[in-house]
Amino acid sequence: MNLPFYIVDVFAENKYAGNQLAVFLGADSLSDQQLQTIAREINFAESTFITKLQPENKTAAIRIFTPDHEMQFAGHPIIGTSWVLMHKIFENKPEKISLSVPIGEIPVHQSGDLVWLQAAQPEFLNTFLTEDFLSFSNLSRADFEDKFPIQEVTTGSAFVIVPIKSKKALEHLILDKDKMKEWLHAHCKTSHRALYFYCLVEKKLSSRMFCIEANQLIEDAATGSASTCLQAFLLKYYSPEIQMINHQGDFINRASQIYFDGKLAENQFDIKIGGKTQYLAKGEWEV
Repeated sequence: MNLPFYIVDVFAENKYAGNQLAVFLGADSLSDQQLQTIAREINFAESTFITKLQPENKTAAIRIFTPDHEMQFAGHPIIGTSWVLMHKIFENKPEKISLSVPIGEIPVHQSGDLVWLQAAQPEFLNTFLTEDFLSFSNLSRADFEDKFPIQEVTTGSAFVIVPIKSKKALEHLILDKDKMKEWLHAHCKTSHRALYFYCLVEKKLSSRMFCIEANQLIEDAATGSASTCLQAFLLKYYSPEIQMINHQGDFINRASQIYFDGKLAENQFDIKIGGKTQYLAKGEWEV
């Protein structure tokens, strides 16, 4: 059995930047173990598997896997898979499609070079003390932006949002893997445990995402799901209207640009993230 697949870079202004993604078609007959094994073999941050395709309705169902586990929702896989469907699979390059993921239907549209997704309503979970982070990072109390809380937020996948005052502190951030893992397991409300550090200086937004997979400390180049959580956080605490670019991956040589367009009105969050996708390759995967 052979699966057609595509490789793209997502949230990337140019090739060989942003976050890598493999998109596999015709995966409906594969077992969970086969999907996980393929994702582990290709070893990108995430791979997507299209399990149902309805070209007449411009809809598809997908499953998202990291090398370690399945994700309920993830931004760059949805953006990248949508671009592949719009430009390589569906006829006439539709500008609007819908993807089904475990948390539900995600509306996606293209405007110019950008593909946008609409995120679900956020849930704001526990807040934390800066002292918690002193035990497993090189940050000092002065490095934290005390105008905003440290808080776990989810729009499908949860992230602890950590405001940092300066890009320098963000750049030189060091984390102790074992102590961080212990803290995440003790404090996070969901099974998806990750930290999203950001700084916002003169309306320039920079971020870094860290998680632990296969007992390794992982930094992601561009994290759409974390960006939807961060946008919700900024709408709640910073401004009820947001239009800016989130810069991630700068410190690991995978510069990424995640576009924010959000509003908060009457306690309803309108959260949209967008990005460019760069096409790299296609092939067949022998199962």
